[in-house]
Amino acid sequence: VVNAAGPWVRSILDSSLLAHNSTPHVRLVKGSHIIIPKIFEGEQAYLLQQPDKRIVFAIPYETDFTLVGTTDVPFEGDAMMPVIDEDERQYLCDAINRFFEEPVSPDSIFRTYSGVRALFDDGAGQAQKITRDYHLELDVSSGAPILSVFGGKLTTYRVLARHAVDKITGAQVNANWTAKSPLPGGDIEGGDVQKFHDMQAQKYTFLSQPLLIRLARSYGTRMDMMLEGCLSLRDMGRDFGDLLYEVEILYLIRYEFSKTAEDILWRRTKLGLHLEKKHKLALEAAMPDFIQKAFAQ
Repeated sequence: VVNAAGPWVRSILDSSLLAHNSTPHVRLVKGSHIIIPKIFEGEQAYLLQQPDKRIVFAIPYETDFTLVGTTDVPFEGDAMMPVIDEDERQYLCDAINRFFEEPVSPDSIFRTYSGVRALFDDGAGQAQKITRDYHLELDVSSGAPILSVFGGKLTTYRVLARHAVDKITGAQVNANWTAKSPLPGGDIEGGDVQKFHDMQAQKYTFLSQPLLIRLARSYGTRMDMMLEGCLSLRDMGRDFGDLLYEVEILYLIRYEFSKTAEDILWRRTKLGLHLEKKHKLALEAAMPDFIQKAFAQ
């Protein structure tokens, strides 16, 4: 059994009476981002050194916006519902205002999002000093072996997974192939993204340039699965505005586990930043029919 429950990794062991005196704990730390109207031109991102010795990023985001983050504060609430607070809003605005000529304020914020990091508790005092490394705990004393993952982050996910497999199998399985194997859709010839865009433009002449680029960047070679049989925009099905068509929705339901309009607009894409409210409501209303259609074929 692999217990990779993030913020709940220790509570699962506690509730199952599987924790021991030596079982580690996690420290929950909240990180929040703000999305503001675009404050600089170009595709470059900025790394902004702060007086508290932390860094904040300003990143071009979804064409019309700048993404600013992140914060790093202790968290004790419901890990399912982390929400940015006013101090975090002001902290990120101040971080921008130290470096950019165009001032921003909490009123400038278009949208926010927050997450909870489940960090391996190494006894450090300040949140920003807690280790970002992961810890794997294998328990073979309670019946079936249980591997619990404490800590970890997106940038180390592949190495963490490899070490977890090694821990379970005793390194009898070669997990090193993951270092060079592309993720689904990433098998672009020679890794030449521009050449891939040009090839797709020749193949799908009916796609506008913005739509072609978005689908190519989002799905890579898997956009061919999505557009199979499509010879025109009409073949892509219902248009929900701002370049969102039925074929993409059906693909996301079939292959990327989307179940709700929120999944599609925010968790799989960021089209929620662009779609008008009437189109969002139309998508919500249509989702039950799309789910039935996706699995009926």
